[in-house]
Amino acid sequence: MKVVVLTGPESSGKSWLANELQARLGGIQVGEYVRHFIDQQGRDTCFADIPQIARGQLAWEDAARARNPELLILDTHLLSNMLWSQTLFGDCPPWLEPELLARRYDLHLLLSPEQVGWVDDGQRCQPQLEQRLGFFQASRDWLVQHHQPFTVVGGDWEQRRQLALAQVGQLLAG
Repeated sequence: MKVVVLTGPESSGKSWLANELQARLGGIQVGEYVRHFIDQQGRDTCFADIPQIARGQLAWEDAARARNPELLILDTHLLSNMLWSQTLFGDCPPWLEPELLARRYDLHLLLSPEQVGWVDDGQRCQPQLEQRLGFFQASRDWLVQHHQPFTVVGGDWEQRRQLALAQVGQLLAG
C-alpha cells in the first residue's frame, strides 16, 4: 500500500486534487473529518473539540488502511489538525504529533496557495494570501524537520493535476 497525503493551506485544491487522483489512479480516498464534524455540530470548533476531531480523522484513516488498498489518498492528516489548533487556539494537544509520527506516509503533496484564488465555503477563515502562505510555510517546515517525503504542488489547476499525477504515478511504479 502506498499512502499519499494532500496537505497545506485551505482553498489550495486538496479535496479537488484528491478526487482527481482517485478518478485517474483508483485507490481509496479519505476526506477531512473536521468538515464532517462542523456539519454535524452546526458550529465553529473550539479547542476542546481538537481531540475528538483528531481521533475521528485517525479512525477514518485506520478504517481505510485496514482495507489495504494499493493506493490510499488522504485529503488531510493530523498535521493539519496540529497546525489549525496552534493557529486558532495557540495550543495543541501534545499527543497529536507522536501519533502522526508513528504512521508511515509515502508522499505528501504540499499544495501552495499561490496562483489559485481563495473560495469562501462557510468553513474557511484565511482569506488573505499572507495567512495561507504562513500556513504553507509551517507545513513545509514540519515536513522538513521530520524528514517526511514531500513535493510542493503549485501552478494553475492543470499544472497541479499534472504534477500530482506524475508524482503519484512514479510512487506507484517504484
